[in-house]
Amino acid sequence: MKTGLKITAFAAAVAATFGAAYGVGKGVDPVTAGEQKTAGHAGGGHGKEAEAAEGAEKAQDGHAGHGTSAAGAAAVPGGLQISERGYTLDLRTRHIAAAGERTELSFAITKDDTGRKVTAYRTEHGKQLHLIVASRDLTVYRHLHPARAADGTWRTPVELPKAGGYRVFADFTPRAEKEGLTLGADLAVAGKYAPGDLPAASRTADAGDGYEVRLGGGLGAGSASELTLSVARNGKPVTDLQPYLGSYGHLVALRSGDLAYLHVHPNKGGPGPGVSFTATAPSNGTYRLFLDFKHNGTVRTAEFTVHAGRSAGDRPEEHGH
Repeated sequence: MKTGLKITAFAAAVAATFGAAYGVGKGVDPVTAGEQKTAGHAGGGHGKEAEAAEGAEKAQDGHAGHGTSAAGAAAVPGGLQISERGYTLDLRTRHIAAAGERTELSFAITKDDTGRKVTAYRTEHGKQLHLIVASRDLTVYRHLHPARAADGTWRTPVELPKAGGYRVFADFTPRAEKEGLTLGADLAVAGKYAPGDLPAASRTADAGDGYEVRLGGGLGAGSASELTLSVARNGKPVTDLQPYLGSYGHLVALRSGDLAYLHVHPNKGGPGPGVSFTATAPSNGTYRLFLDFKHNGTVRTAEFTVHAGRSAGDRPEEHGH
């Protein structure tokens, strides 16, 4: 979770590496200033105000993908396991009674050797823990920042618009560890369920209120490729993106089918209209990209479907979800 758009994770044959990110055009130093209050989030879940980012000096050195070992290799991509390296995501809220109902999610991170709740975390991008909730069909996405009680229990309100299965991802680094983790657990929302089709691949995404984000380049499978994200409003390039949690953009990638997870952030560059990054997907297949960016005090989300090994706008042979 660093400034500028550097993407590193999913190493090895099953790991995606998003690396060496840079702003399109003239680069600037990483953002380290404190955050302004947001007026809202189209994705419905970010906190109103980000804390000042701690460890900003590490942003210039890159952000290792969560789930990687100290040697840089990953047994599996992030988010596919509920327990890893002695830590477990204890999701207390496993079911939600009805779609559209505002509910409090409750969970804790426990240490397996003691069973105790973890209460000491490293602060990354202004937060000690980032929580992602995504529907299994990848048509619903929420990026949340829960609050932690003194006993180690985390809580956050959430409102999910449709019934069905969801995956909850906790992205964090315990203070006792040098490498971060992403753990995942299942969540169910009661009600009549009809899975949605994965949105078709497109080079443009509507982020609401006249904002449009254009995706350039392609996503390579097993080899590095360059992607660019350019923000415009009412047809005019946006050149004054605001820092959000110490970054000009946050990116979450989920692989369709198993929801393998990658959370990445810019490392340097900005403030727009475009940012670019180099990406390597772990395999052929379909991926959903969720880009959060901030402008005029509001955090918005642009969503894309991308097919590894083909250009961003290619038509898939099948949706693969």
